[in-house]
Amino acid sequence: MDPRAYLERIGYSGSTGPTVNVMRKLHRKHLLSIPFENLDIHLHKPIVLSRAAFYDKIIRHHRGGFCYELNGLFATLLRELGFKVSMHSARVAGKDGGFTPDFDHMTLLVQLKEPWLADVGFGDSFTEPKRLDISGPQTDHGRDYRVISKGSWTLLARRNEENGLWEAQYKFGPRPRKLSEFAQRCVWQQTSPRSHFKKGRVCTRLTSNGRLTLTDTKFIVTRGSKKDERLLRNVDEFPVLLRRHFGISLN
Repeated sequence: MDPRAYLERIGYSGSTGPTVNVMRKLHRKHLLSIPFENLDIHLHKPIVLSRAAFYDKIIRHHRGGFCYELNGLFATLLRELGFKVSMHSARVAGKDGGFTPDFDHMTLLVQLKEPWLADVGFGDSFTEPKRLDISGPQTDHGRDYRVISKGSWTLLARRNEENGLWEAQYKFGPRPRKLSEFAQRCVWQQTSPRSHFKKGRVCTRLTSNGRLTLTDTKFIVTRGSKKDERLLRNVDEFPVLLRRHFGISLN
């Protein structure tokens, strides 16, 4: 792990001390530079839970990844810079009001003077870490989030911009986890026909004023509140857009 190469990959320069401001900047810079993507699953290339593999793929080969890879690598960077970080098992909210099984998602807790929730692996979510000791709304670039303690679980919720209702995103427990504990669910995500990662390819990245999202059939550009969505002209356009907008060449 070379922190300098990681910082160069995300375009970060400046102080690297373990402070709130540094963590905020690193979190947002990561999301602006490294996409959330599931391309290896559709290349039938196994995703192995190894920090060395994460670093090789994301930093050396300029790729993205999904939650275990992105948050696993980000946790390593933070530790290298002197932050106290722990990985936690999260269960993602479903449309039916239920939650997925344990280890379906990995999120991070960072302990400074206050406890913080960090997550660079949940796609279109908060862009800067959230305080765990504040139950009220925390605004994040026009979106409101809440972190609510419920018994032995902590729930992340986001306010629906259209109806104003709070919608659960995921819940996580207090117990720190090892990377190896996510291995079984990571295999399921890659192989089960019920895994949403198997349904189709996706690559998405935060931009300074919105988001870019590429799927097998669509290219979506969001700028502020405006969303421009168009169908791909043919199958050959996918790798072209992948290189142009995400810097990824699968060759």
